[in-house]
Amino acid sequence: MITTTHLVAESVWKEIELHFLFGKNLESAARIVDLKGVKKISGQLSGRTVFQVMGESKRKEEYFCFPEHYCSCHSFFYDIVKNGRQLFCKHQIAARLASSIGFCVDVKVSDEQLAVMLSNL
Repeated sequence: MITTTHLVAESVWKEIELHFLFGKNLESAARIVDLKGVKKISGQLSGRTVFQVMGESKRKEEYFCFPEHYCSCHSFFYDIVKNGRQLFCKHQIAARLASSIGFCVDVKVSDEQLAVMLSNL
């Protein structure tokens, strides 16, 4: 059985060839998207958004993510900020991928709730 994960990863590999840039993070991101693990949380009035992306560990943690700038996961700080080994973590890639193919779970919250979420980062 061919899964969405496989189709997405194969499509990206063939058409855009991003695997060279993102390696295993692309495959992990595709798995996260396949499991509907990306929530797009938007403020009702402002339209401001943040993504909440599930992790792959047994703890099933969720990370807040701004796809182009920040993720609250440990890998973001270790592999990207501290060591410069990667361009993006798997959560950032998953958020961008899910957003581009319309595979996010959309969640609307009040702007006050969004502010509280962001203040806890």
